[in-house]
Amino acid sequence: MTEFLITGANGFLGKYIVNAASNRSFRTLGLSGCDYNVDLSTMVPEFEETFSKVIHAAGLAHIQPESKKTDQRFFEVNEIGTANLLKGLEKFPHPPKSLVFISTVAVYGLDEGENLDESTLLRGNTPYALSKIKAEELITNYGTKHNVKTLILRLPLIVGKNPPGNLGSMICALKKGYYFGIDDGSARRSMVLATDVASLVVFGTGKSGIYNLTDGQHPSISDFEKALATRLNRKIKHIPDQLVRVAAKTGDYMRFIPINTLRYKKINSTLTFSDEKARHELNWNPRPVLIHIDI
Repeated sequence: MTEFLITGANGFLGKYIVNAASNRSFRTLGLSGCDYNVDLSTMVPEFEETFSKVIHAAGLAHIQPESKKTDQRFFEVNEIGTANLLKGLEKFPHPPKSLVFISTVAVYGLDEGENLDESTLLRGNTPYALSKIKAEELITNYGTKHNVKTLILRLPLIVGKNPPGNLGSMICALKKGYYFGIDDGSARRSMVLATDVASLVVFGTGKSGIYNLTDGQHPSISDFEKALATRLNRKIKHIPDQLVRVAAKTGDYMRFIPINTLRYKKINSTLTFSDEKARHELNWNPRPVLIHIDI
């Protein structure tokens, strides 16, 4: 029996998990360059061995839904892909002992709030959030059916080298000198280091449950910007908050302006999540992102 199967091994977080498991027995699954080259959105994998632990980090995120086709892609990758993985595992008489699923705090569907815990209702209504909610249900049902320990980790912004999405765009803009911060920047956000998540996933005890993971510090946007700029040896240019408000109101009527009142509200709203459950039950002891940031 192989110790680990790691899906999404070539993804941003997947690479960190593979690195953390480098001295262990594992197999990888991804679109290419893996032990199992499988598109889970269209295929049920044919495994040649059983696994003690499955770490399901494959998924689709960081794209903006622009049409029904791109909306559907979230469900194909995140929901159907999870279903196909589980079908592949069910072909063996002995299931894995544990299954870890990488989810997201987007399932809560909130733009603001403080210290939100796992009992918060799932109000996510975007294709991304809904597809992850469906995938969580599949994972939980599989665990119940086959008596497998299932660990669902809901993650906020993941910080590490060469990140995708908004963080990647932010770093690129800082490097090129065209990133602009808003004068206030006092809203706080939850975030977590990719290395800490990978370490928990690989070395953590095999428990079941749903857990938020954060660094417990929830830095302000302004402090996070400064930390990034310092690491990149760059200076941040600032736009007065009053000017941004005017631009946001104008953006409600002129779509070519990259901000509107809704986006402005999100930028200026605090959204943080509690990881107390993970600290007590998983011995989660993360490092502060601002001190250990590695980009």
